[in-house]
Amino acid sequence: MIFPASCLLFSCFHKGMICILISGKMLKEAIISASLALTDMKKQVDELNVYPVPDGDTGTNMSLTLTNAMNELKSMDDNAGVGEVAAKAASAMLRGARGNSGVITSLLFRGFSKGLKDKDKAGCEDMAAALEIGVESAYKAVMKPAEGPILTVARVSAEKARESSFVTNDPVAQWSDVCAAAKAALAKTPEQLPILKKAGVVDAGGKGLVIIFEEMLHAFRGEPRTVPSAPKVISDGAVFTVEDDENAEITFGYCTEFIVNIPEGAPEKDPAELRKYLESIGDCVVVVDDEDIIKVHVHTDNPGLAMEKGLTYGALSNMKVDNMRLQREKKAAEAKKLSEKPVPVTPEKRFGFVSVASGAGIEAMFKDLGVDCIVKGGQTMNPSADDILRAAYSVAAEIVFVLPNNKNIIMAAETAMKLSERTICVLRTTSIPQGMSAMLSFDPDSDFDSNRMNMTLAAERVQSGLVTFAARDSSFSGHEIRTGDILALENGRLSFIDRDITRAAYKLTRKLMKNQKGASSYITVLYGEDISEEKAMELEKILKNKLGGIDVNFINGGQKVYYYIISVEAEV
Repeated sequence: MIFPASCLLFSCFHKGMICILISGKMLKEAIISASLALTDMKKQVDELNVYPVPDGDTGTNMSLTLTNAMNELKSMDDNAGVGEVAAKAASAMLRGARGNSGVITSLLFRGFSKGLKDKDKAGCEDMAAALEIGVESAYKAVMKPAEGPILTVARVSAEKARESSFVTNDPVAQWSDVCAAAKAALAKTPEQLPILKKAGVVDAGGKGLVIIFEEMLHAFRGEPRTVPSAPKVISDGAVFTVEDDENAEITFGYCTEFIVNIPEGAPEKDPAELRKYLESIGDCVVVVDDEDIIKVHVHTDNPGLAMEKGLTYGALSNMKVDNMRLQREKKAAEAKKLSEKPVPVTPEKRFGFVSVASGAGIEAMFKDLGVDCIVKGGQTMNPSADDILRAAYSVAAEIVFVLPNNKNIIMAAETAMKLSERTICVLRTTSIPQGMSAMLSFDPDSDFDSNRMNMTLAAERVQSGLVTFAARDSSFSGHEIRTGDILALENGRLSFIDRDITRAAYKLTRKLMKNQKGASSYITVLYGEDISEEKAMELEKILKNKLGGIDVNFINGGQKVYYYIISVEAEV
């Protein structure tokens, strides 16, 4: 077998056989290649999610997690040892981990960091140990690990790596065995999880892991994957590529776009002449025309001249000018800030609070309840562990309570807690109502243990309801769901399907009250950005008329995805 020199494969004799070792450069290229592949295929992975509500999808979260590592590895010296590369990648993934799938992925690669520590090159024994350590860490991180999802695919892969290490000294051949085992385990996931079988799909997280492993194999073989830059579509077929290379020279400083509206009955003018002029004053020129309009994009140092020329063809609209040099400087400054290790501010008080939230009204509400820092995020926007850590460090308090307010953000928050040099306490709130209830129960005169217990109990007492829409067709929990159906979620579980938003919100509130232990005393309804004030008032009137003397409070939450977030609390 002939290996490309670029792979930097090394050999030695072990047990009388040639042993092919993996270099740091190989591992670096493997992780970068896997990141590119997963980014390219994240939509395919996202579409495997069987839960019908819009969410922070698996493929997207895993892709963002690996991208964080790729960005760190790009600047590493190709002569770095395999242990050094693994450590750099694991640290970046852990800080950039998003969603449960992203955290689990980061923990698997943390095993590489531990298993390959201080090693210059890695053999089969090292790779098997690395996978085993990663799987063990991932299983420990999940409260109730079930067979079928990404964890099972990872475990079977690790078992195969160990088995393969007994019969081969070639880690490339071993990794081929790992990929085969991972694919076989993925194919079995529908038999292990009935919900997958009914939907006719495999597990999304497991699929993402198979993509990662297979792309690493391509790189180990010296076949790194290349993904072309994605084109940016202006509209109606006009396409140009946005260069994102920080080292590329900017020849012309202003990205200029506009539409020329051709007047009816105007003398016909050739758009080719406009293109020719624009090419004389800039580059990256795109001119697309039809009978009524001409769409223009150009990079130039004279946006005014471009627009003046456009005016000779007709009236302008949709004008947009961006200073690309300033954009690059801003991006570089932001990248530098993110690359620097966060430092906690000096404490000025005993307790502080960080809450994950999205929507102007919800964010303002948490601020009013005493939250010091808001991390923007939620169902379709899962913040990373580093986002949460930096937010906690910005709070001038000795102890910082973190409210994830979403089950898919809890693991990232707990990862931030483990990375922190300051005391962080993650309250496992899975909804906005739980976060609200926890904050309302905080007592500044009580000690840490008392507050942690009381806030946790308060969060557990609240009944949470969500009214949203089906993002995809699905067969779920005995329901046949079609895209656009109105979904009512009761404490995170699908309760029923409706066709009317107001009716669904009323029915869901009644169900939450029925489930509440003890008499319900207080109802809070947060209405989202897609609900008009008139519609919210209609629901408020219905609830107050039908529910008697129970206190009902309506707030414009401004949240995306959810038409209504409903909280029902009982008398204590």
